[in-house]
Amino acid sequence: MTFFIKAIMSIHIQAEKGEIAPVVLLPGDPLRAKFVADTYLEEVLCYNRVRGMYGFTGIHQGVRVSVQGSGMGMPSMAIYVNELIQSYDVRCIIRIGSCGALQEEVEVHDLVFAMTASTDSVMNLERFPLGFTYSPAPTYTLLERAIQAAREEQLRYHVGSVLSTDSFYHDNSDLWKQWARFGTLAVEMETYQLYTLAAKFNIETLSILTVSDSLLTRKELNSEERQIGLQNMFDVVFSIIRSNMKEKEYIPTNNE
Repeated sequence: MTFFIKAIMSIHIQAEKGEIAPVVLLPGDPLRAKFVADTYLEEVLCYNRVRGMYGFTGIHQGVRVSVQGSGMGMPSMAIYVNELIQSYDVRCIIRIGSCGALQEEVEVHDLVFAMTASTDSVMNLERFPLGFTYSPAPTYTLLERAIQAAREEQLRYHVGSVLSTDSFYHDNSDLWKQWARFGTLAVEMETYQLYTLAAKFNIETLSILTVSDSLLTRKELNSEERQIGLQNMFDVVFSIIRSNMKEKEYIPTNNE
């Protein structure tokens, strides 16, 4: 008697081998992942529902692409990034998230392309000895393509450093001002570890963020706008995919 056992590849993602595309979009909110799949993808497969963290694969203008919720914060995000890379051979991850502005010229609805990230997290202390500070960066070609797409669409955007913090509610409510003094554009909760893991596993990555609120002006998007009112960010990321993301670029060669 022959038994068929579904080949689950990882603990937190229930996809079978081959169900996840080499290019993955990574929102924190699983409902944002569903919105992206429903709005931009055809022939959609929902490959993951574990813990309500939806994952979908579909076709966008001839290119296979997946979108996977990652949860809030670097520990949660790191779980999904590790499993996507190590269990499913993902070659490119683009974060599509939100951030809070730390500079006056960075306004609600603007785009921020993270050229690097600082952090208050201690997660990298397990990788680098005390006294060593690692400064992660994205893949330059993806950053260049994002800037080009934003310029072509005449969108407001900013390029520079972001702060990836472990604390959404911080006891020192003025601590962000120190980061602002050193030119940090915005604060969010995932990019530092995404860039670190991408460097570790030698994959391509970029963090594209929509400004959802400003710590200076106190303007903010409501919860519904945070989930689906991010049209400019989606336009940029799918412009990158349409013009540059051919799946063959991410199929491993025999030498890899």
